[in-house]
Amino acid sequence: MAVAEWKKELTDNFSETVAWRRHLHQYPEPSFEEIETSLFIKEKLEAFGVDEIRTNVGNGYGIVGKIIGKHPGPTVALRADFDALRVTEEVDSPFKSKHAGIMHACGHDGHTAALLSVAKVMAKHKDDLHGTIVFLHQHAEEVIPGGAKSMVEDGAINDVDVVFGIHLDASQPVNHVFYTYDFGSANSDSFTMRIQGKGGHGADPHNTHDALTIGSQIVTALQHIVSRLTDPVKPAVLSFAGFQAGGEANNIIADSAEIKGTVRTLHGDVQQLIETKLQTMSQSIAQAFDASVEVDYMKGYPSIQNSSKEVDRVKETLLNTFSKDEVSHLDGSMGGEDFAYFLQKKPGAFLRVGAKAKDVAVAYPHHHPKFDIDEQSLLRSGEVFLAIIETYLTK
Repeated sequence: MAVAEWKKELTDNFSETVAWRRHLHQYPEPSFEEIETSLFIKEKLEAFGVDEIRTNVGNGYGIVGKIIGKHPGPTVALRADFDALRVTEEVDSPFKSKHAGIMHACGHDGHTAALLSVAKVMAKHKDDLHGTIVFLHQHAEEVIPGGAKSMVEDGAINDVDVVFGIHLDASQPVNHVFYTYDFGSANSDSFTMRIQGKGGHGADPHNTHDALTIGSQIVTALQHIVSRLTDPVKPAVLSFAGFQAGGEANNIIADSAEIKGTVRTLHGDVQQLIETKLQTMSQSIAQAFDASVEVDYMKGYPSIQNSSKEVDRVKETLLNTFSKDEVSHLDGSMGGEDFAYFLQKKPGAFLRVGAKAKDVAVAYPHHHPKFDIDEQSLLRSGEVFLAIIETYLTK
């Protein structure tokens, strides 16, 4: 069977796949600056004999490659992101980042290496394919506005029938594969509040409008939005991440304050409710104390909404490909992911692959300076991509 040959070749490529990942890990580039990374990907795709390659897709260095099968059929897109983070690496390894203050702390180097390995295999097997594979190598997932939306607008998936992405998950056992119905991530918004009061001497509070205490009242009151104003069956998170006010001296009442935070929701109506209440409640409280507040609310990536039909289809193949105890459902996360833009345009799904590093009791989370993965997850990621290709392009 052709698929068995694909898998053997993918396994044979494993040491090379690891070498690609380690190269990318040593030379990470942050969002919108991935010049050498995109050149590396382009050169590999050219060497493999990929049929069509577009570069500089979208608002940065996105790359789209195509392998056109011998037989007619659907077009399946597979996505891997390739940007790094502005994090100083604390993992002591032979392939530690050589770029100070920049690190692949989210596994995107692994995503890229795995998808490149799949491209190398499938470029040799065009005659087996009933349809077309589109390889979406996406830039700038980590920084809003991201790269996915602009790649969609640039026509990257115009002719695509379904689109799939994977993400390594360092908190889950290696080789385990997870699917999610409905929501795979959250609307990921952020806000900044700037309170303008009237500072003064700590001994004369009646002649001031204390921005610090006004801010404290705002933080306390807004905590009730989720607990008392949103529908409890529709998840929502409102988190305050920063509060700066005063501090010049022990006897100076703060003239101004700044509060920062994030809002995570799944449903659009809840997202709108929280945004509205952040504005109206904070302004009412500030006005009650003769101060003013400016609220800058920034909408981030929308929530991933997986297509149940496509999840069902791929799930069946995964269960027939891997051990039953290695394939399971995973609840969606309240994190943000711009893969959502691809799914707004086309049906598909976002899957996760376990990558917990070896010999660690507690895995460091994504975006942590000590984030690490088990490189065996690169092979499993490639096998998941092959399972998707088998599902759609071999019948």
